[in-house]
Amino acid sequence: MNPYSNRRDKIAKSLKANTAILLFSGVAPMKSQDESYRFSVDRNFYYLSGLEQENMALLMYSIDGSYYEVLFTLPYDELMAKWVGGRILPQKATEISEIKDVRNYDELDSHVSSLMNRMRRDNTFKFYFDMWHYSMDQASTVADQYLRKLKEKYPTVIYKDIFPVLTNMRLHKDDYEISCMKKAIHITNQGIAQMMKAVKPGMNEMEMEGVFDFVLMQSMCREKAFNTIAASGERATILHYSDNNQVMEDGELFLCDLGASYSHYCADISRTFPVNGKFTERQKEIYNIVLNAQKIVEDNARVGVKLKDLNQMVVDYYKLELPKHGLMNDVSEYYYHSVSHHIGLDTHDCDGGMGSVLEAGNVISNEPGLYIADEGIGIRIEDDLLITGTGCENLSSEIIRTAEDIENFMNMQLV
Repeated sequence: MNPYSNRRDKIAKSLKANTAILLFSGVAPMKSQDESYRFSVDRNFYYLSGLEQENMALLMYSIDGSYYEVLFTLPYDELMAKWVGGRILPQKATEISEIKDVRNYDELDSHVSSLMNRMRRDNTFKFYFDMWHYSMDQASTVADQYLRKLKEKYPTVIYKDIFPVLTNMRLHKDDYEISCMKKAIHITNQGIAQMMKAVKPGMNEMEMEGVFDFVLMQSMCREKAFNTIAASGERATILHYSDNNQVMEDGELFLCDLGASYSHYCADISRTFPVNGKFTERQKEIYNIVLNAQKIVEDNARVGVKLKDLNQMVVDYYKLELPKHGLMNDVSEYYYHSVSHHIGLDTHDCDGGMGSVLEAGNVISNEPGLYIADEGIGIRIEDDLLITGTGCENLSSEIIRTAEDIENFMNMQLV
């Protein structure tokens, strides 16, 4: 059984009688005139199907003791194939997803109407949609629009949100997901290595971003996990700096926060290294504090620990350590983010927040930092940890991170 079929099987076994779920792959929004943004599939749809073309729908339902799953997709269009490439054929969709019943997308409404009419006398019938929104003003999704239409036509049906169910499933990574994340991390490591080889005073941050992008393309990786942060000097104290367009000066540190995506699974890695290949004593001093904080998290990340507990360990360590190095203000002046979040099909993967308790199969970031704007020092070191039954595994251990290893690697390139 392939991973997508296995996940649907888990949902099918948990479905109560007379329940339906409808998920959409999504559609690329328009950008300007006749140009649309590059399409990126809805992650929950992909999680259950393995399919990544727009204008698809997956309907799963359990009625009177029987379970059904139907995939709806646009038919192959020879003319459009000449313009933009052909759509996936039904047999290929079945091969990837193991969904045997594949129909034309224009049959979705009639199929749903038939289902609704069949269940009209059952006042316990529940219809699940993905109702997740990041913010109140977020643009409507295909699911939003379809749900509004159904509520207007069938107002007595009970409509529910499937997002919490899928969230709980997605938090626990299977072997296939871990292998994808390891591949994404490996590609990211290659990109960082090339950035360390290329960096020199006088280069623009944008060039460094371009070095990383080129490595991803060489690895046949078109999709990044998120927009790259490429920040030097004081700009590295801005957590989500995104301009990436300033000249890097001799003596500055360069901070990159980036990640490749493999089969939509994300790597989320941060490294900080000197533009000229050599840390100053002060830079190394602060760098090692951050590195020690990262080791504290790695040593304590295990089943039963909360994300907020890991963050508090970093804060407590900084409270003791920072004053020894002349940093006398409150810790929040130098460290103003959390040390961890879940990673998966999304860089900030679905989770229960900082109060969530770690379980085996979770993958989380480990990203302490220190930011001293008046000294032009911004340092973040980030790795990806898999929570196991005995502690955690650093999935990104191949990426060098000690100051000594970084200097040795960068100076070796100059010989």
